[in-house]
Amino acid sequence: MEWCFLVERFLVGSFLVGSFVEQQVVVACLVERCLVERRLLVERLLVGSLLVWKRVAGIEVRGVPCAASAGTSRSVGSRLASFSNMQTIGLIGGMSWESTAQYYRLINEQVKERLGGLHSAKIILYSVDFAEVEDLQQRGEWKQATTLMVKAGQRVKAGGADFIVICTNTMHRLADQVERQTALPVLHIADATARVIAEAKIGVVGLLGTRYTMEEEFYRGRLETRYGLEVLIPEEDDRTFVHDVIYNELCLGVTRDESRRAYLDIIKQLEQRGAAAVILGCTEIGLLIGPTDTDTLLFDTTRIHAEAAADRAVESS
Repeated sequence: MEWCFLVERFLVGSFLVGSFVEQQVVVACLVERCLVERRLLVERLLVGSLLVWKRVAGIEVRGVPCAASAGTSRSVGSRLASFSNMQTIGLIGGMSWESTAQYYRLINEQVKERLGGLHSAKIILYSVDFAEVEDLQQRGEWKQATTLMVKAGQRVKAGGADFIVICTNTMHRLADQVERQTALPVLHIADATARVIAEAKIGVVGLLGTRYTMEEEFYRGRLETRYGLEVLIPEEDDRTFVHDVIYNELCLGVTRDESRRAYLDIIKQLEQRGAAAVILGCTEIGLLIGPTDTDTLLFDTTRIHAEAAADRAVESS
């Protein structure tokens, strides 16, 4: 209500504003001042006429301070430039929605941490029906799955996305096709994870995930070929157990203590075989186990991928 009152006082009277856009800049400036000064009522902002002018490099309001002190002052132009420079993230989610919700939260937390204040991420989210995706996976219908994923990528592109984040490890099996057919860059989850592992100077890692992620070359092979990592996976029976828990429990929002204990036993076995750390290579596994559950170093791909997305979105802001 205070904003409405102040804006009304501000716009009534004798002053010149060149265009509607310029009016919005002035009002934005007023709102910022109210926020910074904790709703301090301003007796008078302008006397007489107001000169609003634009520059090629940005928009500034001459003679109207937008902050309580010089130490916190920034021009409206620089603020608008920061907003416009942030890239829009195109999330392809729903695989499952349990982990997609984590992506949304983590990306926004990271953007806020980097830019401060009321900043949040610019996100276009297209959420698929995971039942349809899982059925295609199980039947080995990867061509149909590719069509589904490409259509999802085209939808986020149409919504204004600058790059794509596929919110699952397994469907990165189709990342190259999505990137090629949408002509948008895909931020690959394995690449983001491998870079963090390299920073930790670790050469041998264990990998947990769906059977597709653990056994096929699109993920494990990428880590080994492109980044020189030695990747260990569980024994066959344990791979089946890890896979089944993901689909029959975690993707349904179910976490069981017995499954957690079994996962920790598998992690311990990987460590005994030489793994210096373990990749949680399914975006749902972080819902079951975390750093407080084991002394083994864990690389949570959901968090790593979300942080990489936030970094890319704000790098030019």
